[in-house]
Amino acid sequence: MELAIGLILAGCAIGAGAAMIAGIGPGIGEGNAVGKACEAIGRQPECKGSVTSTMIMGCAIAETTGIYALIIAILLIFVAPNMFVNILLNAVK
Repeated sequence: MELAIGLILAGCAIGAGAAMIAGIGPGIGEGNAVGKACEAIGRQPECKGSVTSTMIMGCAIAETTGIYALIIAILLIFVAPNMFVNILLNAVK
């Protein structure tokens, strides 16, 4: 019984860590977008407002993947272990 509970906790921890790997993507994407926006503004300063608003919208959309990964990781750490242990204990009875 203790081994099964330990495996559940380990699986949830590994899953949470794997979910947080998705936080790398938005960082790279947003850095690339800001760099290209700065390059575009440097070439044509008169279109600063248009480039900036488009960049901010793109960064907000890109950030949602990181937020989803954070939510999944939090659920795997705090919610899933209790749920899976209760399912295990009900199956043993």
